[in-house]
Amino acid sequence: MTESSDVQGRTVLIAGATSDSGRAVASALLGAGARVVAVGSDQGRLEALEAEIPGVIVEQADLADEDHVLELAMRVHGRVGDIDGVIHLVGGWRGGGGISGQTEEDYRVLERSFTALRHVSRAFWGDLVTSTAGRIAIVSSVMVESPTAGSANYAAVKAASESWMRSLAHGFAPRPVDEAGALQEREPGGGAAVVFRVKSLAGLEERLAASVVDLWRADAAELNGSVVELVEPA
Repeated sequence: MTESSDVQGRTVLIAGATSDSGRAVASALLGAGARVVAVGSDQGRLEALEAEIPGVIVEQADLADEDHVLELAMRVHGRVGDIDGVIHLVGGWRGGGGISGQTEEDYRVLERSFTALRHVSRAFWGDLVTSTAGRIAIVSSVMVESPTAGSANYAAVKAASESWMRSLAHGFAPRPVDEAGALQEREPGGGAAVVFRVKSLAGLEERLAASVVDLWRADAAELNGSVVELVEPA
């Protein structure tokens, strides 16, 4: 299989698409010639997104609910066929209060982003791993490397998400596989799992959008498993 060097003609699903970053990424991908499926949980915000960005395909789903995600995958496949990319922007911040202030309520809210990542990546894994240029990316935090007492819940969830992404990267990598008792080399599909880290995403939406488009211009083997820190321009 050969890898395309551009996102044009690719189908990309954005999870958490109604955020400021989701709108920026959707606009950039459409401008680069991709087909964009925008997924969110709030129908009103999805309708506003659809009106704001003509051409985007909207789908409502609770991505923390496995059944909802499986139904979403069936609808998406029925509407657009297989996808070539997942950009996971489900997230949010809760923190402060030191270790004693790391409440279960806050943790459960934050954990939904990791749960959503697991559900979505598994539901569309067959698409990504067989695409000639499959890509999946998340936005994580620099706090993974330097967590604080007040960010313990948040940093733990982001670290778990990054660990999951490393597992996806391993899944993309060509390696011997056991089929009917014989080890065979799987043909690489040109896939890559990438983590973007930020201190704060506010103000970096356009930079993130450009970096997402660039995922399809980079060599998959070099890109797969990478961590890219996004910073404000000097």
